[in-house]
Amino acid sequence: MSDKTAVRTDEAPAPAHTFSQGVRKGPVLQVSGQGPVDPATSEYLYPGDVKAQTLRTLENVAAIVRAGGATFDDVVMLRVYLTKREDFALMNEAYGEFIGTAISEGGVLPARTTVFTGLPREEMLVEIDALAVVG
Repeated sequence: MSDKTAVRTDEAPAPAHTFSQGVRKGPVLQVSGQGPVDPATSEYLYPGDVKAQTLRTLENVAAIVRAGGATFDDVVMLRVYLTKREDFALMNEAYGEFIGTAISEGGVLPARTTVFTGLPREEMLVEIDALAVVG
């Protein structure tokens, strides 16, 4: 049985002391929910701009995916959490732009679920987690 290991990178925001940025066990990589945070300053970015927040959040997810030895072609599922239903179209636009460049040409798009909910910080309009199967 494969060992479970924490995935850590300075290219994504430092995790809270209660969870890892990501966890890999064998070929399975789970990325913890990420938000629109600058990894260098830990500042929440782009208040009120869900499109910019979505792009920053996906960049943070991608950094952890890379640190776990994967690429976005290995991502099988993304879960998007939004605070407002009216932000869906702008989030989806930003998501499409990002995924369009993150997946290899002809690659399979990841599955996705979008949930509308409250988030831990008021300035967060979006949070995204990912599941990848490496190799």
